[in-house]
Amino acid sequence: MAFTVPLPRTPLDGGLARWYEHELGWATAAGPPVQLVTGLRFDVLELPAAAGHGVLRRMGTATGPVALLGRRMRLLVAAGSAEELPGLLDWLEWGGISLDLAVLGADGRMTAPLPPGRGGSGAPGDAVWLRAPAPGREVESSLPALRSAPWGDADAPCLVRLVAAAAAECHRVRLLSARARGPQAQQLPPQRFASS
Repeated sequence: MAFTVPLPRTPLDGGLARWYEHELGWATAAGPPVQLVTGLRFDVLELPAAAGHGVLRRMGTATGPVALLGRRMRLLVAAGSAEELPGLLDWLEWGGISLDLAVLGADGRMTAPLPPGRGGSGAPGDAVWLRAPAPGREVESSLPALRSAPWGDADAPCLVRLVAAAAAECHRVRLLSARARGPQAQQLPPQRFASS
């Protein structure tokens, strides 16, 4: 009696994890959806999309890769930046202000957007790159970093400027949304701040 071995199955993610692992050298976690592991090669500064668009206008091209997932924007920053954020916000005098600003660092996860040039479902809320990382290039050296930190590159965008712009835009968006809701909504909820 002869047994046949079935052909290997196509990965459910369509090779998405393989693209990130082989083209960029980034660690992934199984999905669906495929997740990019933060804290190893990069951390993520996450904020409302409306605030994120303001940051991109202010900073121009002085940011690293940028992804959008629903109403949240994710800006990739140098690994280790997550640990610096609370002190940096205090130093910039944003420490006691309610901001809808989060950071994903060590052991965090970010939904992997489709690589550039790959068609997708186009479903609302899918993760997409607004500024994609370039394969075959050392992405980490172009990520916003503290220049004095051991991982900071002198040519990398400045993390301090990025965080200052992000805090200001988050605050502006919160004030505008509270004003639009009227006087009964002037009490803003506490700051959402996560480190993973």
